[in-house]
Amino acid sequence: MKARLTLILLIFFASLSITQAQRYGTALGLRFGNNNLFRTVGLTAQQRFTKRLTLEAILQSDFKLNSTFSALLEKHHPIISKRFNYYYGLGASFGVEESFVKDEQSKQILHTYGNNTAGIDLIGGLELTLLNTVISLDYKPNINLVGREEFYRGQIGISARMVLVKSKEQKKKQRQRQKAKNKSQKVSFNEQINSIFHKRN
Repeated sequence: MKARLTLILLIFFASLSITQAQRYGTALGLRFGNNNLFRTVGLTAQQRFTKRLTLEAILQSDFKLNSTFSALLEKHHPIISKRFNYYYGLGASFGVEESFVKDEQSKQILHTYGNNTAGIDLIGGLELTLLNTVISLDYKPNINLVGREEFYRGQIGISARMVLVKSKEQKKKQRQRQKAKNKSQKVSFNEQINSIFHKRN
């Protein structure tokens, strides 16, 4: 009896999540990041511009010595449905960070901060859209190119974003803009006839 009740509840909540969830067009929220040196809190914004591609911007800081901005192009693949997917991507990052340099002679670690850094970010994660909220768990490695001694730093992040524009609304607006553009470019039959006669005259 308990097994049947559990199964019924699972089916009910699964169907509820599918009917209530909406694939997003624009989403904005908070991201909490953690690595072996510090923890960060930041803003994350995602904008879908094709069926499977999004652009994500992340601005995060530990409010002490590390603040970074990342812009990432991400590709999404559905797992169970289009509202539960895995994604991966890459992009550029800039920031002001601390750095640790090992001095082999003195056996000391020299700590510097206020370093202007630039690098490449990779990202991979899982994402669920439920009740106008996008929840994701990701791993975001950073490859430093300028400004920091450590070549590589990895960060685990948890994000919760509110859906500001649903995918259907975004597509509807795109169709309306395209229709208005086509209408403005379309020359009426009378205007075409008049232009022919004006040319002959």
